[in-house]
Amino acid sequence: MERSGGGDPRESLRLLWRAPQARSGRGRPPKVSLDKIVAAGLELADRDGLAAMTMDRLAASLGVGTMTLYTHVPGKAELVDLMVDAAWQELDLTRSGSWRDRIEHYAAQTVALHERHPWLRMVSTVRPPLGPGLLARSEFLLAALAGTGLTAAESAAATDSIVTFVDAAAATLAEHTQAERVSGQSAEDWWAARQVFWETLFDQARYPAITQAWRDGGFDRNAARAAANAFDLGLRALLDGITAMARRDG
Repeated sequence: MERSGGGDPRESLRLLWRAPQARSGRGRPPKVSLDKIVAAGLELADRDGLAAMTMDRLAASLGVGTMTLYTHVPGKAELVDLMVDAAWQELDLTRSGSWRDRIEHYAAQTVALHERHPWLRMVSTVRPPLGPGLLARSEFLLAALAGTGLTAAESAAATDSIVTFVDAAAATLAEHTQAERVSGQSAEDWWAARQVFWETLFDQARYPAITQAWRDGGFDRNAARAAANAFDLGLRALLDGITAMARRDG
């Protein structure tokens, strides 16, 4: 697990916001730009995973020496911050409509984002990179909730709840796809190979609630569809709860 916000704070913030840095004007022009480095990092992590995105491999993919990268970014910690924020900048946050429509749009965008960048789930943003991507997300969600009648504290808490649920659930959906791609085995085939567990080892008396839920059709045999249904139900329940709070306060 990588953690954002672990690099030099001044350098990370300067790079995230592309603040200009004084240069002497001497020497050769740079072979690569910071934006190209970030884009190459995203491509490498998307293809091979974040652990494989080393500075050496990244430099090789750009056709430059590793030290060239360090003239643009201090190290991998700062680069991960840049990559995370660049990924979040891909969200289309132009949707209008009711607050609920806007949150649902954000949720769908986040699911698609995690599908494109499955390594995002491997980066903890408890200490977030304070870049334009994540700030745009917060701005969009707070603006969407502004007309609900919630207090400022409730709107901030609701925003955090939405981000926590949607990001985690979207990462789980992406993990189903990633597991199948990496292993070459579908979820259905994986469960079929373990059918013997249910036939010979599972104790129905010990797990009566699971048994009853199975008999009543509570479990979808399609794992990806079950995960999508769980996402839809969880989001609907969360937004229904916010709606109830807004009506109470109103």
